[in-house]
Amino acid sequence: MRFYDPTGQEYGIPTYPRRLAPEGLATRRQLRALGLRPAGQDVAAQILWVGRRDLASGTRPIRAAYLYRVDLAAPVRPMTEGRARAVAAMMRARRTCPLCTITYPYVIPTSLGCCPGCADQSTALAA
Repeated sequence: MRFYDPTGQEYGIPTYPRRLAPEGLATRRQLRALGLRPAGQDVAAQILWVGRRDLASGTRPIRAAYLYRVDLAAPVRPMTEGRARAVAAMMRARRTCPLCTITYPYVIPTSLGCCPGCADQSTALAA
């Protein structure tokens, strides 16, 4: 079976194909869904699978998901007032246009670097 290496002899750490990891191991997302975090522990194992075909190169990349032990995971730290203020300030910076300094109710696209109105004006001036 491809990617089945529970001893870690071939890949360096225990490796499993998709949906065949043993009980007691979880990805970061699975830990978060349980209200847990890895808490500094090392990767216990990995899941490998062949991803979708890359249109540019035409190859199918090998993807990996790292697994952590659930019994060593710690609870997620609670949101404090200070942390909530910091997150709000970060999100406000992502919603503020650097050119017109208007704060929008949505995150400004990084592809534009400014709000769509300013991007349209700059392309109209360039033409």
